[in-house]
Amino acid sequence: MRASSAGPFRPLVNTPAAASPTATALPLRAVAWMVASTLSFGTMAVLIRIASARVHPFEIAFLRSLFGALAALPLLWMRGPGILRTDRLGFYTLRCAIGALSMLAGFWAIAHLPLAQAIALSYSSPLFVTIGAVLFLGEAVRLRRWTAVAAGFVGVLVIVRPGGDGFTAASLVALFSAAMTGVVTISIKFLSRSDPADTIVLLTTWLWVPLSLPAALLVWQWPPADLWPWLVVIGVLGTLGQYAWTHALKLADASSLAPFSYLQLVFVAVLAWLLFGEAPDRYTALGAAIVIGASLYIARREALLARQHRRQPPSEKAEPQI
Repeated sequence: MRASSAGPFRPLVNTPAAASPTATALPLRAVAWMVASTLSFGTMAVLIRIASARVHPFEIAFLRSLFGALAALPLLWMRGPGILRTDRLGFYTLRCAIGALSMLAGFWAIAHLPLAQAIALSYSSPLFVTIGAVLFLGEAVRLRRWTAVAAGFVGVLVIVRPGGDGFTAASLVALFSAAMTGVVTISIKFLSRSDPADTIVLLTTWLWVPLSLPAALLVWQWPPADLWPWLVVIGVLGTLGQYAWTHALKLADASSLAPFSYLQLVFVAVLAWLLFGEAPDRYTALGAAIVIGASLYIARREALLARQHRRQPPSEKAEPQI
């Protein structure tokens, strides 16, 4: 199982394992798609921060979903209406409700935390995925991976600093968003067994619209006219980021591409410094390094065991011991 980079800053979708990436050299096109995804989601996070100064983040989340759904319409035209067929609409609805909750919390955290800190905490999602895989999928996780998870949570504590002067409730909201993203990632493992990636992208994007609307209505005020183009761009960037992510994963292993996805943190930190004067403090930098290191180890370990599992004859396959 691969931990998705889901959340408000990255797509809530995995490419099914059946999509066979290049096994040897890392294709340049895969890197290009991943960098495009990283830049799309990083720019989206910066625009969310800018827009949140004038519009409530719950409104931004709804409008991101609405304009993102419109931006996904060409995918329906290319694939045809048959791509929407699924026997698991109820499961999609539950999954997307959790995903919408994660998005609302994540957007709120962007509005109330230093950007670099919000993005760094979002990278704790793979830690929650590992725990969820044990609780809900019955996967066996051994000492090395548990050690990586424990180290990752040490990194989270370094960033959050509970009891310290830098601690805020917004940090807990960001962690809640990451935990809900972990739940969504677990659900993708089930959906990808039966549904293609484009079906997951389309249904997820469109279901987010009605599911994010109630929270937006509670705080609704019409955005100023000059802000609407940026809200449209936020929605388009979200869909472009998802599209680029899925194409990258069709061409290469997620574990090989993971280091490029972490460029988002550097990209956002630089923009936050240039635009808002937010320089990451040493705790955020150190904690982010620990969390990213733990997540990279988990991703590489999963990829190694997945390759070993695929090489086994069907009669000898068992649940991987990680």
